[in-house]
Parts: sequence; C-alpha cells; structure tokens
Amino acid sequence: MAKATKQFVCSSCGSMHPKWLGKCPDCGAWNSLEEIVHSKDTHRGTAQSQSPVSTAALPLSEIVKQDADRAPIARIPTGIGELDRVLGGRDIEGKSLPGGLVPGCAILLGGDPGIGKSTLLLQAADKLNRSGQTVLYVTSEESAQQLRMRAERLGVDSKKADHLLILADTNLARIAEQIRKTQPAVVIIDSVQMIYKSDLAAAPGSISQLRTCCLELVYLAKAQGCCVVLVGHVTKEGKLAGPRLLEHMVDTVLYFEGDRYHSHRIIRGIKNRFGTTLEVGLFEMREEGLVEVADGTGLLAAEYKPQAGSVVCPVLQGSRCLMVEIQALTATGFLGSAKRKSSGLDSSRLAMLIAVLEKRGGLRLADQDIFASVVGGLKVAEPAADLAIAMAIAGAFQNRQVGISDGNVCVIGEVGLGGEIRHVQHLDQRLSEAEKLGFSHIIGPKVAKKKSRSGRYVAVERIEAALEFLN
Repeated sequence: MAKATKQFVCSSCGSMHPKWLGKCPDCGAWNSLEEIVHSKDTHRGTAQSQSPVSTAALPLSEIVKQDADRAPIARIPTGIGELDRVLGGRDIEGKSLPGGLVPGCAILLGGDPGIGKSTLLLQAADKLNRSGQTVLYVTSEESAQQLRMRAERLGVDSKKADHLLILADTNLARIAEQIRKTQPAVVIIDSVQMIYKSDLAAAPGSISQLRTCCLELVYLAKAQGCCVVLVGHVTKEGKLAGPRLLEHMVDTVLYFEGDRYHSHRIIRGIKNRFGTTLEVGLFEMREEGLVEVADGTGLLAAEYKPQAGSVVCPVLQGSRCLMVEIQALTATGFLGSAKRKSSGLDSSRLAMLIAVLEKRGGLRLADQDIFASVVGGLKVAEPAADLAIAMAIAGAFQNRQVGISDGNVCVIGEVGLGGEIRHVQHLDQRLSEAEKLGFSHIIGPKVAKKKSRSGRYVAVERIEAALEFLN
C-alpha cells in the first residue's frame, strides 16, 4: 500500500504547501489552507491508467499543414440558441461565430441553488438527443426515477430518448467506465461536489476530492474527445465552491445568475478558451422550464415608467444592446456614516459618481443614504452608464424625473472626475436601438450629435448641463 502524505491546499488560489500557515503566502488569504491526505499514486487517475501514447514535438509549420489537410473540428450545437450564443455565438461587432460545444472541452456551470442549472442542462440534453447525439447524464443528487419525473415535467418525450442515457452514481471509477463504454458526445455531471474517488480518504465535496475528480474528468474529456459539463455549487458569497484551481482546469466557466423568485435568468461566460466572454444568454423561467428570450432588447425596461430616481440607459452585452433601467433612492442618514449600497453596479464607481455630483453638480449628499440598483438582476460594469446613474441619484435626491417635453428619455455617457461627459463606444448601435424602442429623446455626449439619425439627440458637455433636464 502506498504511503500517505499530507499537504495543505489554499481554497482561494489552489496553491500547495507542506505545512499549515495562518496566511497563504501566495494570495494572502487568511485561514484558507486546508489539509488533504493522498497517496503517492493519487495522481494516477482513472483516465491516465491507460497505456500512454508517445508524442513528439513538431514545428509550427507542420502542425499548420496537418490542420489544413483535415477538416476543422466542428462544434456541437446544443439546440438552445442563448446557450450557444454564450459558448460561441457572435462577437462584439456582430459577426457570426460558430456556437456550441467543442469536442474534448470541459465546462464548469455554477449558480445559486434553485436557479435552474439542472433544468437548463436537461433541456439541452433533450435537444442533443433529438439531433442524434449521445448524451450521458450523470445525476449524483437525484435517483434515476426522480430525474425521469423532472424530465416529463419539462416535456421530454421519454419514448424517443434513446440517445439520452441516465446514470445515477457518485463513484468516479464507475462513471469513467460508463463513459468509455457508451462513448457519448456530451457528458453532464450534476453535480461535481457529490462525485468521489474511492482511494481518497477525504469526504465528497472536500478540496482534495474536488481537485482530483475534476482533474480526472478533464483528462477523460481530452482522451475520449467528449464534452464534459460539470455543475458546481456556489458559496454564500456567490463564488464557485472549492479551490479556484477548478476554474483553471476547465476550458469554460459559466455562471447562471438571477433571482430565483423572479422569472428572468442570465447566463454569463466568465472564462472561455473557445469564444468571447462578452456575451450573455437571457432566459425566462416558466412552468414548462426555461424559455429563451432571443430578442432581449427592451426586456429589462419593458415596464419602465418615468419617475424620480429612474433612468434608462442602453448598455451593450456582447453583440446585443439592452435598454436597462437604473434606479436610485436617497434617504436622510447620518453625516460621516452615510450608507452607499448598490445592486448590479460597481460600488467603487458609484462612490466616484457621488463625489462628482457633490463637487461638480453642487448637490449635498454627504449625509444621504444612497441606494442604486439595476432592474432585472443584470450587472452593468461599463462606463457608458455613468451619466444615467448620476442622473438617477440626482433625480431621487431632488425628487425630479428626467424629462424633455413629451415622450420617454434615455441617457448615455461616461462621466469624468472633472464633470465632463465623455464619448462611449459603439454609439450608433445604442442610438439605433433606443430609437427603435420608442425613446423620443436621447441625452448623451456632445461628440456624438452628428451620429444621431432622429434629430432628437440632446448633447451635453458637462454634468451640470445634464442635471438641468431634471424637472
């Protein structure tokens, strides 16, 4: 029997250390080192137990020649357009890119409990089954009978699901054996926290089990040429459970976002070796499962009504433009301990805009509790929403709404520390979308006035001029 050794792994950065330390020397996190026990042959995984194949280094010119002689690797469309958009889809210029799963890749999907991860993957498995692709769905949290009940509730025709294979197991060796036996195109592991390797003394879900099982599954995906999708739990901070090393092992990391008590869901790519991370997929949770929202334009601002502290801004999410409603609320607080809370916005940028409003806009906000949020659960990080956030805060403080004669108004522009309104990228697309959705007036930077097609573009140079449209 191999001798067991002890090591300590950092749950934050995944670094290994021979002894326990209060502070990780690599990332500086406190109390993040956890003990793992493994034998010397632990690295010999299930996927590596086969006889190794010798390889040789080749010049780049020969590798290019080989790729030219054979057809490129084709992606596997999932049948769900919004998911394919995030995996590939389109770039920021709107050019079409092949969407779908890349054979041999490993994907990690995380999200809050009950957000719809299993529902989305089961629907994708059904679509793949209908297209003739073999899918192995490994359920470690449900029995096979429970999974069939959920599939029937989602409208999956069990009589025509010959290519959809269900395996209710948690042992990594048995799962790997079934993968080799069935040769599926896609393997779904729901969830990776419940999978264990029998020769490890640690419990399922521990750092050593997660690290080893994920590594074995990634090796297996490369060796078999199948796509492995891993469902991961998240912590109370909203991050994927386990060491950050898991995110480095896989090829793609997707986050399923949204409030479980609201209908809309957003899937976002955090890491993608085969595509862009700028795209988002929009879904709506209904009784029959997740339904794609292919045309997301205006979705989040569909119920918008002009009021004090509410401003609409056209923001870009990948190749699509979304009309997002930004709301702000101010309340009397205490000088020196005023609250600054945000949801879906960068808290540091919010504090900067509040300082600009005080210094350049002449508003006294030091003793005001300020709350700002993005309606619909979308996260907005681009500077193009600066002016909309600032006007929402000013409107809430003065109890005034943005208005120009009649009709709806949207706001766009980056705000500098000097109070100047700066130009934003891809303005033509934003203006076109705003005009198409019935916003009669658009307030934005002066440099873009010549690009407006409707003649109702209102150019402003400074934050003081923009605040004059609050009435």
